[in-house]
This record gives sequence, C-alpha cells and structure tokens, in this order.
Amino acid sequence: MGQGKFAARNLVRTAKKFRWSDSVYSRRALKLKLKADPLEGAPIGRAIVLEKVGVEAKQPNSAIRKCVRVQLIKNGRQVTAFAVGDGAINFIDEHDEVTICGIGGRAGRSMGDIPGVRFVVSGVNGVSLNELVIGRAEKARR
Repeated sequence: MGQGKFAARNLVRTAKKFRWSDSVYSRRALKLKLKADPLEGAPIGRAIVLEKVGVEAKQPNSAIRKCVRVQLIKNGRQVTAFAVGDGAINFIDEHDEVTICGIGGRAGRSMGDIPGVRFVVSGVNGVSLNELVIGRAEKARR
C-alpha cells in the first residue's frame, strides 16, 4: 500500500475497513451495550417481583445471597437483583414494585461473589430499602 503523495484516499479507506476489527469501535458503532442493557441506558428502573431466590456465593466464600427475580415494567425483561442489608429480603414480597439500579461491577457486569447478579434493589413500593432495614420508614401498602 502506497505512502506517497496521492495515497490519502487509499489510506483512509483501508483505515475505515480495519477499524471494524477493533472490538471497542465495533461495539460502540453498533450500540451493542445499549441493546444488551436491560435498563436500556437508564440509571434506575422499576420492576415487579416475581420470586425470591437464594444465590450461592462464589468460592472461597460460603453463603446464600438473598436476591429477587424481577420483571422490568418498561420492556418485560427478567433480571435478578440483590437485596442489600441484614433482613432486607423480609421487606420484599412477591408482586411488590421495586426500584433497581446497577450493582456497580466492572463495565456493568456482576460484582463480588454474587454470580450473574448485575442489579441491586434500592426501593420497595416507593420507599427506600435502606430506610426499611434500619427501621426509619414503614413499607407502603399498594
């Protein structure tokens, strides 16, 4: 491939062609992160609780992390969200409306020893889950 005086068009064309082999560029250009994100780019989302589940922690830890399986209201996708706090799962019942947000792992993935859980429950029926756990608020009836 020429590097001379009149080679600019050729250089630009080949550079554009080979950009697609760069995974960061191709994922950004095709907007794959937004398409794969259940919240569709939003920081938080509302969901309905389908069931309570216990997720086993990864090695070397040994625990059952209390999570809930929820269905997002905006698009119907089902995700698993972690209930943070001692006894927090007791404040969440089936068919409650919860607010979920990202758990804060690397690049939107799972965090710590909880495999496959990318979201965390932040509120139940419009009340903060943290407030419920520390006893500062009562759960609203729907």
